[in-house]
Amino acid sequence: MATISSRKEKRLKKKIRIRKKIVGTQERPRLCVFRSAKHIYAQLIDDTAGVTLAAASTVDKGYSVEEGGDKSAKAKVVGKLVAVRAMEKGVKSVVFDRSGYIYHGRVKSLADGAREAGLEF
Repeated sequence: MATISSRKEKRLKKKIRIRKKIVGTQERPRLCVFRSAKHIYAQLIDDTAGVTLAAASTVDKGYSVEEGGDKSAKAKVVGKLVAVRAMEKGVKSVVFDRSGYIYHGRVKSLADGAREAGLEF
């Protein structure tokens, strides 16, 4: 009889499967997304050097959105914010790492916000 995996374990398996194929470089870093129940986080990571080039989240000091906004609207603002910070560092093109999450809802909103601000996927 097969064991029943939790939702988190299934996502982590997908994350590992995705990370086998995706690598961030200095010219084209990896845009990694983490989603919690309340917040969303995004990082630009250079895997060859092992450094984070830029980051943004809903808990940052530079982040602001009106109180009435839903979580998808907040994710879109975070996407725009990380794109602006990437442009300051000279990054125009990224590899999108959805970290095992379905490309839907907040993850998609973050990606759309980053594209609107000028990042290329």
